[in-house]
Amino acid sequence: FELGGFSLGSLLSAALLAAVCLLAVKLLLKGVDRVLAHSHVDATLLGMLRSTIKALLLFLALLMVMGCLGIPVTSLVAVLSVAGLAISLSVQNFLNNVAGGFQLLISHPFKAGDYVSAGGCEGTVQEIGLFYTKILTADNKLVQLPNSTVVSANITNYTHEPCRRVELKVTASYDAPVDKVKESLLASAGQISGILEEPAPMARVSAYQDSAIEYVLRVWCETARYWDVYFDLMEEVKRGFDRD
Repeated sequence: FELGGFSLGSLLSAALLAAVCLLAVKLLLKGVDRVLAHSHVDATLLGMLRSTIKALLLFLALLMVMGCLGIPVTSLVAVLSVAGLAISLSVQNFLNNVAGGFQLLISHPFKAGDYVSAGGCEGTVQEIGLFYTKILTADNKLVQLPNSTVVSANITNYTHEPCRRVELKVTASYDAPVDKVKESLLASAGQISGILEEPAPMARVSAYQDSAIEYVLRVWCETARYWDVYFDLMEEVKRGFDRD
């Protein structure tokens, strides 16, 4: 018995293979879901990755079923390859952004809520999308950066680590004793709440300028308190110099 040029045996075999392939795809997707559930990536990118994996698995299943029915798949694969190349050339920027999104997914240089500098923009990451990464600047401007731009630039994540170092550089007259200036700087640091005891604050001479000596004051604080400590320390150093 034949149906549409295919024997009953080949049709039954293809149907059985299709059922097995669909079951395998379902099981593999469950495994993918478990892996993705433990990642800290934007939900949009997770959905994109899952959909891509599902499409590839179903395409492979289709090729296997066609092969079981005796349908030549070599020509189909060649046609799809040529069509894919033509499409990729016409939407190169689009694909670059999608590829950038995948790279962000894999390398995970930042997450939503992190304060970063990337692609000539600095601010808080609002969303890592399929094509764009949205960053809210300190003056409340929302910037959409193409993912291809983000991954090709240097990325600085200011909030990734729990602690940051605050560094101030000040100058004092050559007439001022070095030990006295360093003592004043460290005393100013001791007046600021939020400065960590370890690593301990440090004050040293950093450069000799034409008319003054440059000093550097380094303290550590929790990342969330960086700017409070920075501005408080700036003001307290001036008050300390006035007292001394």
